[in-house]
Parts: sequence; structure tokens; C-alpha cells
Amino acid sequence: MSNEEILKAVFPLLDGADLASCMVVCKRWRDIARDDYFWKWLCARRWPSICKRPNPPTVTYYKLYQTFYKRQHRRTLLPPRLSFEDLEFFIDIWTEDKLIFSEVVPGPVFQNGIKNIPPGIAEMRRLHLEDPDYKMTIPIEPRLTVLLCQTVTVSVLVGRKDSNRVACIINKSKFDYIDRTAYRAHAFEYLDFSPDYPFTSGIRAWISLRFIDDKNEGIINVFGIEMDFCDTANSKEEVLWLLDMLDWK
Repeated sequence: MSNEEILKAVFPLLDGADLASCMVVCKRWRDIARDDYFWKWLCARRWPSICKRPNPPTVTYYKLYQTFYKRQHRRTLLPPRLSFEDLEFFIDIWTEDKLIFSEVVPGPVFQNGIKNIPPGIAEMRRLHLEDPDYKMTIPIEPRLTVLLCQTVTVSVLVGRKDSNRVACIINKSKFDYIDRTAYRAHAFEYLDFSPDYPFTSGIRAWISLRFIDDKNEGIINVFGIEMDFCDTANSKEEVLWLLDMLDWK
């Protein structure tokens, strides 16, 4: 069996990424790997119905596979129109009908996170809190003691100092999930976006109470608040663009 025959026997067994890698080995391999038979085989495995047509909907099956299967590179965002210096966050927390926390938090403070990590925090949680991206955190001093038998709710509004407008991020959402492995109590709310973005929906704001394990199953000792939009925004710039799209009043 010749080398070419061996390659033609092996190439149909490869996935798209491996077959594409073979194309950069040498000119001979590239010429063999570009045979549309191999790419039709790959397309048939991924999109069987499209191969029932007598001809591919694009020029070749190679082009079809390349167009729809290749990994999309993240596009570089334009600089956001907002900055954290423009923003302030209004955070209120209740147990039942009793207000237990109410603060106006400047945007830079929320962005900068918790600088003085309380003692007794596990290393993995410490690294998470010290990471400057993907979330916003503030310390609670003095700490809050929350009884788990009580209903705890939270509201978060955000204000723009440049235009005196306000948007709602979270509206009386309940902390209804306690994750004792990560020492967080979670609440979330689906964001309301401006009518200018009619096809943007299903994006959640998550807010968490960070607490210390004090071995008491009936209470949590809260030392911080964390908020993120991890469904879709994973950087400072993405968070600012997301906030800019809210339904500002």
C-alpha cells in the first residue's frame, strides 16, 4: 500500500481539526486532505441532512465545514461608553420586612473588590476574591449575621452620574440557594434592556452573599457582597457595555 493510499484510508477517521492540521504538514498532504470527499464525510457526520442534496450549498463541502464549524474568535470590543467612575450602585437587603443593609456604593469601590480578606478564608476562595475581573465585590463591615430560617431578599439599582438616570439590576430577589461548598448564598434577576435592543434577553445578574464557615448550620456570617453577569459578561469592558444597554429611566 502506497503512502497516498494509507493517508486516504486514515483521513476519513479524523475530525475536522485534525484533518485541517494535516493540511499544513506538506504540500502533498494538503492536496490529499483538500479532497472534498473527506469534508463531505465530516459534514455528513455533523449535518447529515445537508448531504442529502446532490450538490453542497456552498462551492465545496470543505468551504461549508470551514464556514460553520471553525471556532469563532472573540471580537475586540469598542471602548465602552460608560466607566465605573460614572456609576453608583444602590444596594438594599432585607430579612423578611426588616432592612439589614442599605448602602450607596461608588462604581470604583464596587469594581476594586475586597482588599482585606478576612482570616479563615480558604485559599481557592481567596484567589477568587482577589481576581479583579468578572465580578464586583464589596466588604460588609460590620459583618451581617443572617438566620437561614428567614427569607432574605435584595434589590440593586444602578445610577448614572453623567445623566442622573437609574436602571434596575435586581428587584427584591430572594437568596434561595445556599452553596456551603463555596460559602455563598445566591440570588439572581433577569435584566431589563432598553427597547433599542429588542433581541437581547435571558441574561441574568447574579448576586451573592459571601460568608465565613462558623460551623453553625442555622446562620451565615456575611463578610461581603459579590455581583456578576457571568452568563455573558466576563470582563470589565463587557460588564460596562451590558450596563449601558439597560433600560435607563
